[in-house]
Order: sequence, then structure tokens, then C-alpha cells
Amino acid sequence: MQYHQGQTTLPRLLIFLRSVGVAISKRQIQRLLTDKQDTFIHEAQAVLRAGLETSPFVSVDDTGARHAGKNGFCTQIGNDWFTWFGTRASKSRLNFLDLLRAGHTDYVLNDAAFAYLRERGLPGPLITRLREAGETRFADLAAWRSHLAGLDIVTPAREGVAVIQNAVQIATEGAQWGSIHAHGFLRDAVILSDDAGQFAIGRHALCWIHAERLVHKLDTFTDRQLAVQQRVRGLVWDFYADLKAYRIAPSAKRRLTLRARFDRIFCRKTGFATLDRLLARLWANKAELLMVLDRPEIPLHTNGSENDIRCYVTRRKVSAGTRSDDGRDSRDAFLGLAKTCAKLGIPVWDYLGSRLKVAGHAVIDALDQYVRRRTRYA
Repeated sequence: MQYHQGQTTLPRLLIFLRSVGVAISKRQIQRLLTDKQDTFIHEAQAVLRAGLETSPFVSVDDTGARHAGKNGFCTQIGNDWFTWFGTRASKSRLNFLDLLRAGHTDYVLNDAAFAYLRERGLPGPLITRLREAGETRFADLAAWRSHLAGLDIVTPAREGVAVIQNAVQIATEGAQWGSIHAHGFLRDAVILSDDAGQFAIGRHALCWIHAERLVHKLDTFTDRQLAVQQRVRGLVWDFYADLKAYRIAPSAKRRLTLRARFDRIFCRKTGFATLDRLLARLWANKAELLMVLDRPEIPLHTNGSENDIRCYVTRRKVSAGTRSDDGRDSRDAFLGLAKTCAKLGIPVWDYLGSRLKVAGHAVIDALDQYVRRRTRYA
């Protein structure tokens, strides 16, 4: 609790324990924190699966991470009821889809997979080849790659040849998306993000705070440009306030009015060329920015994700990176479980006491049960 929730450094924890009479070494503390933590790691994974199965939306974000002496990325997945962290070497879409499988390693070709392949523009003959091959489920990456090779779906290996569309990557993403649906994850859920490309899958919504920030950060060089920029910012914030009101009391009439008003704001020509291009770019994201009109239960921003991931950033600043895979997985699991406990109203002290079977502590059920019921501990 001192280390993961209190963000205490290992040297300070060692000093504290020795000051109260505990004879222990720094290495022993490290082993206690990272070794044989499979129970907590599996519970964190169960929380993720429960959230992906039952939640109407998940909010996602990522930040830099350091592991085994190399730069990587930590991805946060969560909402009002749970938080989960996963640190990996990449922040690609393949990595994000792999995280959304929540520990499953299979690849599945089903209706969801083929819909994904069509949406990503995989050539029709390749889709037909995959569909007519017959086999639909593959145990792991090796089996999947062997299947693709047998169908002559390969990545060009010649040096110096630019690959505009990587058929193997798109097919793999589709099979991962099929696996996600096959396990009952994200069936009707919305993924809310800050417009990072790797998160744009399935039903996708965008953060309005990040969208407005693009207008706010736009450089102006004349008084007229500044006045136009401030005018547009005012229109955006007024529209945002009305979207907040719509979430409380949605109606078909207000939905149509807000859609028309969105067009008037983002299709206007201001005479400020850079701002006009930005407004056109935001208008192209209309479906994702206005997802709230069809799904008023989703937030308008990713503030929840940014708040969640702040504890990981603090841990990174305090203790830098991790060295072993066990240390990485333990850090991710305990940070996520502590955040989940806070959201469920469960004191971390009681949670740890229950898991470690300390006499006199309250019995806390598996956290994924609270997430599935979306109820707070009482």
C-alpha cells in the first residue's frame, strides 16, 4: 500500500521498515513487491474483462513508459467503474487490439472480423480467400501466421519497396477484432479517445476538450485573426455547454437541432485560412464528436483517463522504469487495482487485508463482481 498507493520510493520504504524494527534488505522488499503476485495480476485481468463485457463505454489514453532499459508505452483502459494499465513496447493499433483481448491469444475470423477488413479497405479477393479457406479460429500468433502464409497473404519483403497497404497487418487486426467480439468484449460499447489513431476502432467517440484545444493553440498573427479565433472558441464552448445539457435530458428534437448547429459552426468560412482548414478537419470528425447524441451516457471528454494515468506518471517520475516483466506486470496490476478500489468505494487497506487474509478485516468480493454489477461497496 505504501509503495503502490502512497507512491513511496523503495529506499524510503526500506528506511521506514528498519526504523520500526523490521530487519529486511532492499532486495527482500523488491521481491515482496514483484514476486509471486499472480493472484493480483489475474484479478486485474478479470476486472478488465468484466469492464469490457459490461460497460457502455471505455475511455482510453497512453503515456510513455520505460521497461528493461527501453522506451515503451503504458495504455490505460477504464471508465467510472474500473481502471486497467498495460505496459508494452509499442502503441500501435495491433498492440491496442491485443490489450483489448484481455489475455486471450486466439485469432478469430467471424462477421465482426470481416466487417473490419472491409472497413479498412483490404482487397476483395483477399477477403474472399480468407472466407473460403474454412478455418475460422486460430490458437495463437504462430498458427495465424501459418494460415496467412498458406493463403499466400504475405508482407512484401523486398528492401526499398514502400508498402502502402500491409495486407498481413490489416488481416491480423481484423482477426484480433474478431477475437474481441468472440469473447463478448465491446459488443455495443463506445471507445472514447483523444483522437490518437490507434484508438479509432469500433464505435469511436472523440474528446471535445482535445478538439477545442486545437483551436485554442492555433497561432494568430493579426488582431483580426485573434478576434476570429476567439469568436469560434466561444461558439464551440457554447455548443459544448448545450451538449452537456442534452446528456441530462436527451430528445429527438434537440438532437436534430444540435446536428444542424454543428454544421453551421464547423462549415463556416472565416477568412483565416489556417482556422478554416482546422474547422474542416474537425467537421470531418462529426460522427465521432457527436456520438453523444446517440449515446448520451458517454462523457464528452477523456478527463477520467487523464486523471487515471496521472498515478502512473507519478510512479514513473518517482521510480523511473521497471527491469523485469514481473515488476512491470505487478506495477500495472496494483496501480489499476488501487484505482478500481477508489472508484468502487473500497478502501485499499480493506482490499489488501481481505486478499492477504488478515484477521479482523472485512471480506471483499472479487473486484470484477462489483464491476459487473456496477455497484459500489457498502
